[in-house]
Amino acid sequence: MSIFARVAGTGSYLPELRLSNQDLVERLAKNGLETSDEWITTRSGISARHFAAEHELTSDLAVKAAQAALTSAGITSVDLDLIILATSTPDHLGGFPSTACVVQDKLGAHTACAAFDVQAVCAGFTYALATADAFIRSGSYKKVLVIGAETFSRILDWEDRTTCVLFGDGAGAVVLEGQEGEAGILSTKLHADGRHNELLYVDGDPSTT
Repeated sequence: MSIFARVAGTGSYLPELRLSNQDLVERLAKNGLETSDEWITTRSGISARHFAAEHELTSDLAVKAAQAALTSAGITSVDLDLIILATSTPDHLGGFPSTACVVQDKLGAHTACAAFDVQAVCAGFTYALATADAFIRSGSYKKVLVIGAETFSRILDWEDRTTCVLFGDGAGAVVLEGQEGEAGILSTKLHADGRHNELLYVDGDPSTT
């Protein structure tokens, strides 16, 4: 009988600091950049975003979302077989050690639980979910925690009003469980087009730092 991955629990977390569009208008004005709530809303549909506190790391946001998802699923961290964390803003430069391993430690998940990061920016959570689904379908793992967490506020270019108004910080998580027979996640299909890699990027070359 086929094994499917079903969503057993969900959780999310947003940092306390909430910035409205007007807050950003005033902040950008200090840098000599003009924008407006109308300009931001009509182009993005965004009215507000949350920023992490100075002491909050990506792993801290991820843990809060993960704890909520575990509670929703009615399990604890020691029940997990695998943790996959999607992020482009890891706790450590180069993702070493992986933020997933940091989360594993903070959750108190047992050492037999595997953990790794996935980096696919905005599509990261989808890639992580598809990866978890494949592992469950293969029978390799039974209970998988999938997290998407970012602290994009740390890498924003405050001199570029076209991008700095788009991103915020937060985390979301799901617990996937394998089950026989009844379908959960029916299928996934991933796609990328690397030809457009220069449209949106973060400056910097870690090999020269």
